[in-house]
Amino acid sequence: MSNSLSETVTTAKPEMKYGEREIEEGKLITFPNPRPGREYDIDITLPEFTCKCPFSGYPDFATIYISYVPDEKVVELKALKLYINSYRDRYISHEETANQILDDVVAACDPLKMTVKADFTPRGNVHTVVEVKHKKRK
Repeated sequence: MSNSLSETVTTAKPEMKYGEREIEEGKLITFPNPRPGREYDIDITLPEFTCKCPFSGYPDFATIYISYVPDEKVVELKALKLYINSYRDRYISHEETANQILDDVVAACDPLKMTVKADFTPRGNVHTVVEVKHKKRK
């Protein structure tokens, strides 16, 4: 009889929290513009944006500003929040962040015009602001 014990160590995958599930499943949702034909501005500030530097893996923090003039559809805000939160573990550059957000939101709501500004928190004495624009062709 041996005195050694054989242990089996299993690493259970932690259960996904409901918020993580919502973020993972999140899609940009729109609803009909209540005032089609009237040009008006919608300004959204998302001050808790996070992603990861694709080179170092360090976290990046930013405030994302989205300003748009809707056409037929408006972006639903909770869906936008979940979409923005989906970037937190993504390795993506500052430049691609602003461009990808613009592309995705434009694809969802097809606005008359839109500006996305990504204002990143300084890191290593460097402050980056990336601003991208879209204008619907008529």
